[in-house]
Amino acid sequence: MIDCIFCKLISENKMMKVYEDEWTVAFMDIAKDVDGHILAIPKKHVKNILDCDEEILYKLMATIKKVSNHLVNNCGYDGVNLLNASGKSAGQSVSHFHIHIIPRKNNDCVDAWPKFDGAKRDTEMLWEKIKLV
Repeated sequence: MIDCIFCKLISENKMMKVYEDEWTVAFMDIAKDVDGHILAIPKKHVKNILDCDEEILYKLMATIKKVSNHLVNNCGYDGVNLLNASGKSAGQSVSHFHIHIIPRKNNDCVDAWPKFDGAKRDTEMLWEKIKLV
């Protein structure tokens, strides 16, 4: 897609690649917000997880697992946070499906979990409405 920043990065090959295969690429985020912040994306333009077919999702998750294992097994990290926003209402700022990989160390003081104000509706009532089974 011509106006997509991630598609442009792929076509121009201008990124600090951590990993790449035929379907996906993982690269350093330039936001400088957290040490080691990585973005993993499909090479095919997909708006978000809601538009992603299962094959691309599988390939992307395999890349995320490979990069995450590398961070823990070879780079001195203890774990990772995986973050995604799908849709404008969820805070998605780039309309190309991407998952943030945040490498973590014990006691790193990084707070990657959102602060919620508390549920406003009854959980059982919502469950009845949204369950698939």
